[in-house]
Amino acid sequence: MWLFNNPPKQALQQKYNFNITPAWLEHVQRASVRFNDGGSGSFVSANGLVMTNHHVGTDCIQKLGTKEHDYIKTGFYARTLQEEAKCADVELNVLMNMEDVTAHVNGAVKPGMDAATAEKARRAVINTIEKDSLDRTGLRSDVVTLYNGGEYQLYRYKKYTDVRLVFAPEKDAAFFGGDPDNFEYPRYDMDICFFRAYENGAPAKVEHYLKWNARGAGNEDLVFVSGNPGSTSRLDTVAHLEFLRDRSNPFIMNLIWRREVLLRVYSERDRENLRRAQDELFGIENSRKAYNGMEAGLQDPSLMAKKRAEEEKLRASVNQNPKLREAYGSAWEDVAATLKTLNGIFTDMFLLERGGAFHSRLFDIARTLLRLAEESRKPNSERLREYSEAGLESLKQELFSSAPIYNDLETLELGDSLSMYAEMKGEDNPLVQKVLAGKSPEARAGELVRGTKVGDIADRKRLAAGGLQAIEESNDPMIQLARLVDPESRRLRKIYDDQVDEPRRQAYGKIAKARFAVYGTGIYPDATFTLRLSFGEVKGYEENGKQISWMTTMGGAFEHAAAHGDQEPFHLPNSWMQHKAQLDLSTPLNFVNTCDIIGGNSGSPVINRSGELVGIIFDGNIQSLVLDYIYSDKQARAVAVSSAGILEALRKIYGAERVLSDLGMK
Repeated sequence: MWLFNNPPKQALQQKYNFNITPAWLEHVQRASVRFNDGGSGSFVSANGLVMTNHHVGTDCIQKLGTKEHDYIKTGFYARTLQEEAKCADVELNVLMNMEDVTAHVNGAVKPGMDAATAEKARRAVINTIEKDSLDRTGLRSDVVTLYNGGEYQLYRYKKYTDVRLVFAPEKDAAFFGGDPDNFEYPRYDMDICFFRAYENGAPAKVEHYLKWNARGAGNEDLVFVSGNPGSTSRLDTVAHLEFLRDRSNPFIMNLIWRREVLLRVYSERDRENLRRAQDELFGIENSRKAYNGMEAGLQDPSLMAKKRAEEEKLRASVNQNPKLREAYGSAWEDVAATLKTLNGIFTDMFLLERGGAFHSRLFDIARTLLRLAEESRKPNSERLREYSEAGLESLKQELFSSAPIYNDLETLELGDSLSMYAEMKGEDNPLVQKVLAGKSPEARAGELVRGTKVGDIADRKRLAAGGLQAIEESNDPMIQLARLVDPESRRLRKIYDDQVDEPRRQAYGKIAKARFAVYGTGIYPDATFTLRLSFGEVKGYEENGKQISWMTTMGGAFEHAAAHGDQEPFHLPNSWMQHKAQLDLSTPLNFVNTCDIIGGNSGSPVINRSGELVGIIFDGNIQSLVLDYIYSDKQARAVAVSSAGILEALRKIYGAERVLSDLGMK
């Protein structure tokens, strides 16, 4: 997962005889798109057409739908520019440039500062750097922490906030095989959709976009993936990995199971419930499989033995050099000390500061209004990071989004999370008693949802405009709940910032410098949901003594459906069945490659040597789930939709002439 300003030039030249030029990198970088709520994509036409995965776009597709028009089920196609449907709360980011600000950030933390003072100083300088950059360039400006604190870079993004849906297939085609096939291979999914970015009410004109390769990728081709991998833990200490294995992951997995059961029961009551909940349910199901695979990796003795050996080798090199030992030798113990502190606040931090006890969009809105009012009264340098001036425009776009809120689902989820809060802390806990106000969790949730007005955009804007006085005078029950729990939430946040995050940054910064001193700087950092470039080959693999092909075909999708009796979730939509005779069934549909991906890469373009699009990432196989912690190309594979299969479907199944014209493939 290489940085665009530190690409693996030597490896590509030696292994593939490929000279990766600055012009190639700039073109791919500026054609790549980040969906700010999670996911990747790419410009595929000069008129602002963006392709991503259906499951990345599902949130918008679902919100555009109604009880009468379920676009998740039926699909969507805008036959004219006027029919392109505006999403409520989608923001696209295009990385324009990067600047190393490590010296500036670290220079604010003076020798001898205690952790709390250092955290305040680091937060202040980062907020200031971002604000100064925004004022100077007009671009979204984010200081990105790399190597867990070893480096800091300022990333500047062009933003698109007017984003409209152009085309989406039916879910039965996009997520064919459903949860049973998720993270499996072979796959037969048309997991794509198209949006368009607008500027000033018209389609955006973009210089850099990926030209479509009609043939698609071939076996053993060199390919690249440009996307925004969410997070990895490959540079974490062994103690940190053990904390994830023994404390964090099991806690999250139990929560996932709880929410999945809740949403599944709700969704099975009727079709409208399913339409409302299916995007969140998909995310929960996806997370369940992902965490199961991640935890299995950490429970694998051979993986942990390899991580221990790597750590012991680095520490031995550090300890053999007196200067390195003095500067960095204690860093691993320092990380362990922060984990001990984190363990003591882990549950309360999740329940209160992370909002786990109040799983509700309405509560999130109320707390955002409260903290926006409080933080706006402070100098920018002293604000919580998420309320700094540089990020306020994006925060307010989400806060004032017109996305629908379903009160029955809100009540259900809030009631369940309040029940979980009481279970974990005990009903005798003073704060639990105040939160529940003498009622059962379900009754209290109903009271809060029925009584609040923050679901109304006009009311949100009124409270935001009125500032802290309006918040303090409000009798809205959800605002009052947010005010009730916020002091304890902030107390936990301060402990985390001062005693966990800041000392851990410093410790990992030392470990990063130790790595650079011992191994050089040719090391990529862990994923941070920022743009990265990975490379690999189109290649099958062996599993249980059987060779797994590098690709599947359109015909294979029909065979897969027939093998399962054409029953959900192995049911192809009627549009596919009606046009089967017109299809070239040998056309590649999905393919696998050895590129390094993780969650967040969904929607990333797969690119050939010429910078052309040959596919789009939508999943990894089951063997890829350990990539959070260690990379291997023995069996782990990224799974993509072929550009050839997409063309075949657009032409012969959907008749999507406008999209084909945009792609230069009419």
